[in-house]
Amino acid sequence: MGLLSDPNRRRALISMLTRLNAPICVVCYMAGVAWFMGLAFEPFTLRTYMSENAMGSTMVEERFPSGERALATAREFAAHKKKVGGMPVDWLVKTMEARGLEVFTQRFSRTLPFPDENKERYMVKGTNVYGILRAPRAPRTEALVLTAPCSPDDSNNQAVGLLLGLAHYFRNQIYWAKDIIFLVNDHDLIGMQAWLEGYHHTNTTGMDWSPLQGRGGSIQAALTLELSSDVVTSLDLVLEGLNGQLPNLDLANLFYAFCQKIGVLCTIQGKLQRNDWDSVSGYSHAVQTMMLMVMKQASGRPWGDHGLFLRYHIEAATIKGINSFRQFKTDATTIGRLLEGMYRKLNNLLERLHQSYFFYLMPSLSHFVSIGYYMPAFGLLAVILLLRALDLWVQLASPPPRSEDGMTDVEESSPGLLSVLTPLVISHLTGAALYLLPIHFQEMAVEHFPVSETEAVVLTAIAVYTAGLALPHNTHRFVSGEGTEQGWRVLKLVALLYLAVLLGCTALINFSLGFILALTLVPLAAFITPHVPKVLSAFILVILSPACTLLFSVFFFQELQEMPVSFQDGWVLYLSVISQGILDHSLYGSLVYPLISLLVYPCWLLFWNILFWK
Repeated sequence: MGLLSDPNRRRALISMLTRLNAPICVVCYMAGVAWFMGLAFEPFTLRTYMSENAMGSTMVEERFPSGERALATAREFAAHKKKVGGMPVDWLVKTMEARGLEVFTQRFSRTLPFPDENKERYMVKGTNVYGILRAPRAPRTEALVLTAPCSPDDSNNQAVGLLLGLAHYFRNQIYWAKDIIFLVNDHDLIGMQAWLEGYHHTNTTGMDWSPLQGRGGSIQAALTLELSSDVVTSLDLVLEGLNGQLPNLDLANLFYAFCQKIGVLCTIQGKLQRNDWDSVSGYSHAVQTMMLMVMKQASGRPWGDHGLFLRYHIEAATIKGINSFRQFKTDATTIGRLLEGMYRKLNNLLERLHQSYFFYLMPSLSHFVSIGYYMPAFGLLAVILLLRALDLWVQLASPPPRSEDGMTDVEESSPGLLSVLTPLVISHLTGAALYLLPIHFQEMAVEHFPVSETEAVVLTAIAVYTAGLALPHNTHRFVSGEGTEQGWRVLKLVALLYLAVLLGCTALINFSLGFILALTLVPLAAFITPHVPKVLSAFILVILSPACTLLFSVFFFQELQEMPVSFQDGWVLYLSVISQGILDHSLYGSLVYPLISLLVYPCWLLFWNILFWK
């Protein structure tokens, strides 16, 4: 404190920070990237451990015996689904009632703002079927959920069969202290959204659904089951939810503990566990796994039906059976025993899961990186913005230059308010146009151009984004004539502080998204001025823009998944990602698209305006 309270020392510190500003910023950026890449190294990680005492031991005996019967039920379900051409509602109701459950249905419908070409649908109508197993020895104030989505194809029939088999087995047990809800939801995420809104008496997305006739207690935890075939070689844990939310780490620890106990091969991000952390290949494997989690979390979309539970403060995850490792095999009985053990442990909870971490990254199922370890990587990038803002503040506070007669150049020292305010307003109006026009102008675009509704939405968004490059720059000249040297400094100071606050708030909610944006936006924000070479700087500015960052992320994500694509296929995938982002915002309330269009893109336009300041 003495360093800051003493005027002489404070001036010396500020003088040093301004004199060495550029080298310090470069060192901070390199240190931030190096810190993040080092997070996957074992000394930076912590071994997973169970924080919740009620789930601290896996000493329960799993006795689920009916794996083959569950697969037979799955084949029967598939036959009825094929016969009716969709969800076999009547058969599911009769089957659940035969297993002693209280069975209810919920009808829902949703008109999409534009067609989802990935799944070829525009108007979605469906029916959810769920059965409630009432707790025999409890006041029925709490509940657990097991859900299996009914897919249009045959990819998840085994999960529905196993769900019905577990319902029959659980019905004969007397130790349940919580209601258990067995849900088969139609149309994947849309059906899950309708059921959750009906269960919690909310309607945040404008969906039409019938009220639920039966409810259990307050939902404490949920698991979604997805099985690709009768042969499952490993179980993959999916954690990423809506807007980058993650479940309590104890839920992942519980899954890993039972996989270890029962001897089931388990993966995360589709990658096996490795123990050679000290080797180059082991470290590379951990980095790829962690980066896959970062990319998925940054997307803001729910990567399974569990992702929609998290917004209601319900800890949830998706267990996905995959068939990629031919030397291993896990049968339905083993998967049923694993789920039985997990639900028996969750049944012991006296309160919601809260003792472990909600903010973490996982390079493997046995290790995690806590928020206290990964946040300094972002902090090293964010401090660059504050250092550059401090440098500009000192320049603006220094006495203005005097002419030979001793008079101050008033125009040079006092930039007009409108010359700074006008770029801010027009940049944000451009962002509002990017947010509003693609959906509202799709009909007009379809009438005048030979494109589909989805293509019209995406191409309109790209057109507005590109047009924004021509609108804001030099707009201050229409109001106050030529800009001053002090004017662009004031605008950049505002833009730097704006970006620092924006990235800081984003990183607190979704670290992965905030860090990726910081990687690209911080360098251009730090060093852009009107005096750098225009053509080269404009090219770099476009390369580091949000749209190009998304394009690079698409190719990088495919490389991490070991499924590289050509540029043409990558471009098609890029357009699909844009349409899916807009659709996720309309259907589920994903915040990534409005964040980019209303805040990040206008902020980037401010730096574009500074580059062309005259």
